[in-house]
Amino acid sequence: MNIERLHLPLEPNGHWFRSEARAEAVRIDGVLLLAGGTPNCRACGVYPSARVVGGVAEVEEPCPDADGITTTVTIEVPSGKLLVSDSLRSVFSIDHDAFTSLDSARGQAQVIEAMAALGCAFGPATNCDLGLFRTGPDTYIMARPEWDEDDTPSLADSSRMASVCTDLWAYSCADFEHWQARGGDPADLDWSDTVVDVAPGTYRFVQHSGERGFDFDGPGTVIFAHVDRIS
Repeated sequence: MNIERLHLPLEPNGHWFRSEARAEAVRIDGVLLLAGGTPNCRACGVYPSARVVGGVAEVEEPCPDADGITTTVTIEVPSGKLLVSDSLRSVFSIDHDAFTSLDSARGQAQVIEAMAALGCAFGPATNCDLGLFRTGPDTYIMARPEWDEDDTPSLADSSRMASVCTDLWAYSCADFEHWQARGGDPADLDWSDTVVDVAPGTYRFVQHSGERGFDFDGPGTVIFAHVDRIS
């Protein structure tokens, strides 16, 4: 019996795989068979089934999130004091095991929505110079500015309302008094946690990191979320 092990290119059928992703296969006496599963999809989070067609592993089921996900949530900020942090999970706690993998756009959208239901605007990011920047009277962006060769940022420092320590690759925002009412202790705030004065009201966070083609480390200013007061 002649057995040859090899890796086949993947025909994704809308699923998001890393460019180097391959499917393990074996050729037994000239017959080509898949020997393992596919990688997980970075959009929907599943490990899709595939079959061998003409020397290529073709994924059978199309990705339900092939176009990506833009996640829109709202939180209430009645106190006019917005707490900006990398993590507020000690107060806003959810069961991550109840959701799809956080490595996927679908899993991240589920967590964003679950956190917002508790009153916390959460969003994934990278370990970067992330900050909350004012763009208008009641509009903001959560973004990473570009720095040119003279160390000049693409966003004016005067517009930066808060900086986020992104060691955890995320940001979290909540009404300061709501956070306290849930057990948050101001004495526990870290050096990078900031309380920002904003107009009281309902704030909409539109998270872009789950969109198809979003480049976390792309050139120029990278906008992770648009934030605006809607009422």
